[in-house]
Formats: sequence, C-alpha cells, structure tokens
Amino acid sequence: MKTRLTGVEKALALSIAFSISLLAIRVLYTGNEAYVFYIWNIFLAIIPFLCSRKLITQTRMNVRSILLIGGWLLFFPNAPYLVTDLFHFTARSGSPAWFDMILVTSASWNGLVLGIISLLQVEYFLKAHFREKKVRAISYLFILLCGYGIYLGRFLRFNSWDVVTNPLSLFSSIYHSILHPLQHTGTWAFTLIFSCLLGIVYSMAKQMQQRSKASW
Repeated sequence: MKTRLTGVEKALALSIAFSISLLAIRVLYTGNEAYVFYIWNIFLAIIPFLCSRKLITQTRMNVRSILLIGGWLLFFPNAPYLVTDLFHFTARSGSPAWFDMILVTSASWNGLVLGIISLLQVEYFLKAHFREKKVRAISYLFILLCGYGIYLGRFLRFNSWDVVTNPLSLFSSIYHSILHPLQHTGTWAFTLIFSCLLGIVYSMAKQMQQRSKASW
C-alpha cells in the first residue's frame, strides 16, 4: 500500500500549502472572504488525485479498480476547473492587485497539476491491462470528457454529485447539447479548445516524465 509521499507529491503539497497560505494572509489582512471559495474548490480538485493515487496500488482490473476509475472520472473536471476561477480575478480594495493575481494563478496552477498527475496515474494503471495505443486513445477521451465537464460546471453550474442529486436536469442538458450541437456551438467550442489546452499540457508532462523517469 502506497503511503510515503513521492518527490512530486511533496512538491505538490508545498504548492497547495502556498496557495492556502496566501489566502489565509489575505483574509487576516483584509478581513474580506472574497476568495475563501478556493478552499472548497481545491478540496474538490484533490479528490481525483486521491482516487488515482489509490488506483495505482491496485494490481487487477476488478470491481474496486473500476469504481476508483469511475470516481476519478466523475471528479476529474474539478481539478482543471480551477483554471476557470481566473474569471473571479478583479482589482479589489484592501489587497494589492498583484497579490490577488498570484493567489488566483497559484490556485489555477494547482488544479491543472492535480488533474494532469491524476490522469497520468490512471494511465499508468491502464497500461498494465491494455495496449499503449488504446490507453493513449482512452486518455484523450478522458481529456475531452473533462473539458465538457468543466463547461457543465462553470457555465451551467452543475456539480459532480448532481449525477446522484439532480440527474434529470443534468442528463437533460447533456442530451440536448449532444442532440442539437448547432444550437450549442459555445458549449462545444469551449469543450474542444479547453480540451486542446489540457491535451497540450498532458503531452508536455508525459515528455518530461519520460525524460526524468519520475515517479508520479
């Protein structure tokens, strides 16, 4: 069972602690809770990483591993979703604009890294059970689904748990966007462009991983 943190995980923990520290400093200095929502969003971004971290300790493709993959995929969009929280950045009284810029940028970075590392961990598990070309295709499908999931969260305000708590509304929105794509050009434009961004970062991370032979 994997318990000890790898070097990458230690660096990631430091990065998250940095963002939370900036937030705490801002709240204490200004008395304003404008960016406190980052605590919840970062927590949600950590969930897919925890799922994938548990997944790579599994040796077989069984019900347990399938549930871990399902849980990971359900929460996967919450990680890179943090990038879209850049929408909330604006000059606010009480705190220097440069400080808030660093805060929101660091949080976005954490979400992006959490998402990409978790994807690489899922890919690592899948490679033990499927051919490399098939795994690569599955990974890019996951990225596309992630882009769509981020759209559902950011613009339609759905959450991962709406699969259980609000399934009719969620699946109705999904159904209409798929059945009438020309009426939802913004949906698919965002999905494809954001997925391209994730795909590029994912490809760069894979190249860096191969060169350094790092343990994710």
